[in-house]
Amino acid sequence: MEAGDDVRENVKKYYGSRLETSADLQTSAASCTVSCKPVPKSVTEALSLVHPEVTRRFFGCGLPFPSKLLGCKVLDLGSGSGRDCYAFSKLVGQNGHVTGLDMTEQLIAASRQYIQYHQQKFGYKEPNVTFVQGYMEKLGDAGIQSSSVDIILSNCVVCLCPDKQAVLQEAYNVLKEGGELYYSDMYASKVVPDHMKHDAVLWGEGMGGALFWKDLISLAHRVGFSTPLLVSGTQIVVHNAELKAKAGDVSYASGTYRLFKLPKGSVTCAASVVYRGTVPDCPDQLDFDSSHCFKKDVAMVVDAEMAAILRTSRFSTDFDFQLLDEPQTSCRQSEPQYCHLNPFLLANKLGSSVKQCSKASQ
Repeated sequence: MEAGDDVRENVKKYYGSRLETSADLQTSAASCTVSCKPVPKSVTEALSLVHPEVTRRFFGCGLPFPSKLLGCKVLDLGSGSGRDCYAFSKLVGQNGHVTGLDMTEQLIAASRQYIQYHQQKFGYKEPNVTFVQGYMEKLGDAGIQSSSVDIILSNCVVCLCPDKQAVLQEAYNVLKEGGELYYSDMYASKVVPDHMKHDAVLWGEGMGGALFWKDLISLAHRVGFSTPLLVSGTQIVVHNAELKAKAGDVSYASGTYRLFKLPKGSVTCAASVVYRGTVPDCPDQLDFDSSHCFKKDVAMVVDAEMAAILRTSRFSTDFDFQLLDEPQTSCRQSEPQYCHLNPFLLANKLGSSVKQCSKASQ
């Protein structure tokens, strides 16, 4: 496989015609939706209301559902059958809007068939979902304007794209300041060898194009995003013996990360923050990621970058802040300290999650 158009065409064929349901995948990726924290009731209810035929063609590898979506303008990259988009449309409410973008014509056509169904299901006067055909690396060409989106979500599609820096750069460009990229993807335990990148099936399964998890950190910084925050991680099991042999000593995990577009100069100093208990579904504590759990009315010291995230994002009204005296122009840590961002380590800590994932896909 060659980078660019040839890769896209192969992925289009793989997901547009070869795969009919998630059961056709050769890994447990679509079953790896176990979170390290309880899934909010609003999310499970929203997912349960999605039309069964839409859910049947779901190919994601995680649960990229951040809190506080009401009224937000959301963009779903690689929307596929539209499962997540329709769940998001419930969570953003009538005054919010969800745009699903996918490059596969068959999936866009299939997802559009259920717009009216979900509009009526949710009791909306007008649809709040739009599906557009386009490429993640060229959002402007698809009509997505710069600095126009509150939240970008994605579920196991960045690994299918050969130019991941272009994807992240485009995401950064269309986000508003304080906006968030919250996405699940398939990650490799090491840099994937070149020979795997030339295998159409390995690429279609996400294995050939999976990013080495450490490379995400440097890539995010290069584009301008904050340091990725790991939300959840689950080991992915490769069922197909032939594909497993081709992968050799490369293992895979599903990882969900959140990245923020911070205003220039906003990372200044650490802060003591107190969560007010005002985020819906999180009255007692807000599990922001796998390393930050904010309990209501309990002061917690956070570093400069996290302080900037909380102060400039949609969560700014949910915290009280006391900036600390120690100035800090950057809180990005040296590479050895990034172990808390490793989805494989988190998956190992959640041994029961791995077992559930493997069992669910047998």
